[in-house]
Amino acid sequence: MSGRARPEARDAYRWFLPIPTRWIDNDVFGHVNNVQYYSFFDTTVCSYLVETGHFHPTEGAISAVVAESGCAYFSSVAWPDHLEGALRIERLGTSSVRYGVAVFREGAPESSAGGHFTHVYLSRETGRPEPLSDALRKALEPLVT
Repeated sequence: MSGRARPEARDAYRWFLPIPTRWIDNDVFGHVNNVQYYSFFDTTVCSYLVETGHFHPTEGAISAVVAESGCAYFSSVAWPDHLEGALRIERLGTSSVRYGVAVFREGAPESSAGGHFTHVYLSRETGRPEPLSDALRKALEPLVT
């Protein structure tokens, strides 16, 4: 057993997305609620996919579903912090991708939270796993660690 996860440095990730916090993200404890991190992860992954132009979550013959996700929290963030979603590819499979994801305070050297997010790519028509297109695979390969 490897023990508790630890914050990671920025250079462990390959792509970053600015994420502003909102007042509604805070909970009664005065920090961003734990469920919001999953939204930050999803936004980071989907933003990269849409930006590359090789996958769109609501259009095309292929869709993606989250098969697994997880998060470890290291330091609190709160509105009005400016955050960055961080992304890397931990495993590039035939029809699935395991993303390494993290949240950093803007410019911070270590992550405030980190985790993973696994997509399985499916045919919209059949609902069965579908191999990644060559174009999508090529767009994801620069993020492989």
